[in-house]
Amino acid sequence: MQPRCLEVASQVCFNGCCPSPILGFSEPLNKTSKPRNTSATCRQNFAKTTTSSIFPNTHFTNPESLPSLQESFNGFIKVYPQYSETYQVDQTREQEYNHLAISNHTCLDYIGIGLFSYAQLQKHGLDKQILPSASSPPPPPQNTQNMHVPFFSLSYKTGNLKTQLLHGGQESALESAMKKRIMSFLNISENDYSMVFTANRTSAFKLLAESYPFKTSRKLLTVYDYESEAVEAMIDSSEKKGAQVMSAEFSWPGLRIQSSKLKKMVEMKSKRKKMKRGLFVFPLHSRMTGARYPYLWMNRAKENEWHILIDACALGPKDMDSFGLSLIHPDFLICSFYKIFGENPSGFGCLFVKKSTVPILEDSLGSGMVNLVLAKKPLRLLDEFSGTDSDFEHLSKLGLQEDELDSSNSFSGPISSQATQSGRVEQGETSESQTTGATAKQKVSKTLEIVESGKPAEVMRQENGILEIECRGLDQVDSLGLTRVSNRARCLINWMVNALLKLKHPNTEEIPLVRIYGPRVKFDRGPALAFNLFDWKGEKVEAPLVQKLADRSNISLSYGFLHHISFPDKYEEEKATVLEKRVSGAKGAAKNKRKEKGDLGITVVTVALGVLANFEDTYRFWAFIAQFLDADFVEKAKWRYTALNQKTVEV
Repeated sequence: MQPRCLEVASQVCFNGCCPSPILGFSEPLNKTSKPRNTSATCRQNFAKTTTSSIFPNTHFTNPESLPSLQESFNGFIKVYPQYSETYQVDQTREQEYNHLAISNHTCLDYIGIGLFSYAQLQKHGLDKQILPSASSPPPPPQNTQNMHVPFFSLSYKTGNLKTQLLHGGQESALESAMKKRIMSFLNISENDYSMVFTANRTSAFKLLAESYPFKTSRKLLTVYDYESEAVEAMIDSSEKKGAQVMSAEFSWPGLRIQSSKLKKMVEMKSKRKKMKRGLFVFPLHSRMTGARYPYLWMNRAKENEWHILIDACALGPKDMDSFGLSLIHPDFLICSFYKIFGENPSGFGCLFVKKSTVPILEDSLGSGMVNLVLAKKPLRLLDEFSGTDSDFEHLSKLGLQEDELDSSNSFSGPISSQATQSGRVEQGETSESQTTGATAKQKVSKTLEIVESGKPAEVMRQENGILEIECRGLDQVDSLGLTRVSNRARCLINWMVNALLKLKHPNTEEIPLVRIYGPRVKFDRGPALAFNLFDWKGEKVEAPLVQKLADRSNISLSYGFLHHISFPDKYEEEKATVLEKRVSGAKGAAKNKRKEKGDLGITVVTVALGVLANFEDTYRFWAFIAQFLDADFVEKAKWRYTALNQKTVEV
């Protein structure tokens, strides 16, 4: 049995018993204009107001004691009246992404930017879901994993990155239109930057590492508080070319950048005065903890003759508007896009290279670049597919890349046993190993069939003789603007942090259920959160188990690995209890000191709030986490898994 608060949250969008946050406001609740405070005042008062006004002087020790969704929402609006000014987001969600309401699915695992809306999928007759009516109960959610969203597919190619950037190649109308739309969305000038499409974020990092001149500019300096498959791929490639790899460290417990150490590495003197020191990889903020990093580090690196790579994959949809790209003018920039929020996490990566920097790259033949191919017919997955070689041969005859069947390691939807066995999941990244046919065959247990009744996904249009692509997901974010998007995310993530910290175990001198890593309530934190749960004995609940149980409640989470954590002397005793040694690599394999140090860290549960997230999403997540206050909850959940003939999760 779910706690009553979680049951109400799952029903509110259908029974209409109270105004549902999932539908939002038809207009702002408070139209009264108020004098605007200065930015400095807002930052000073924000954290104080949040902690003192949300459930003041209250702790929750029982999942049944949580206030209702409506009661919590009313309190939320009193603390954050500016949230009502973002009602257009709720209208967009209702009109363009109704599959979220139909499936009652909470998506807290999407990092990146969505290209298309779900309504575009419906418009072309590619989805036949029946919408619920007032007189009938909602239909059971369909398995969205079984629908291959067409729009476009990827065709892999091997080539020379430098040649591609200098001279380009044959570019389809789709690729040309998509490139222009993305560069316009990111405010990147075609006069200053060249761009290539890559299979994913990891491919972009690896592709750049294979072409960067590490033989002369020998250093690679990264600033990541978490393990990233993409960064590891870059490090492996750079070390093969003789690069000296360095990493920033993050101070416990707030996980802020250790400024003195990073400053020393950035300003380290080089013997070759006329050569660039190397590549400085900067992510702007952590896609796991939500910590934002000062832009001054890029300026300092530039002043000290580093090439700068900006990892923009974790940026909010409109963060580039406030970034000041023309002032920093990085040498390289990488970002990623997915197709549809809450429906299809597959997509592609983008590697931008400043045109004046292209000549320094080395000629290198590598894989990872892709062409975008406009799909002509929708493809549906059928349950009776056996996954044999002959079935995959049939797919190739249909012109479908096996890699198109792969999805991101972290996605909104039921978790497959294959994903479970793979271990850590990193938000928004497609595994590089998925590009092999063998892995694709392991992951796919269904087949594809052309649906003759469907129409082509017509996303191209011609205006004034110019071919354009309709990326309604990008259009909607553009119409919302930076202020609305940022304010909404700020309100939701800080309410979530504060609400989680109010959960305490009963009869244990109020031992907290949740430990948050990185920033807590903070005005300028990002919309991502890393945390762990601890039972009444103080023992950690394993992150993969939390993810599995969340999936049971139709809530999609991720988990990852925090590392490069530095403990000051006063926290030295805590270090032994906090850090864990990750088991990775082949037994007996030789490891260097850098890798051994990187294997020490913390496995954490992670959530990310996308632009379409609403208060009901955060409340449902909070109500789910509160169930761990029940000492028997985990054991009951494991018993249910066994009863349903599923594998028991070892804790």
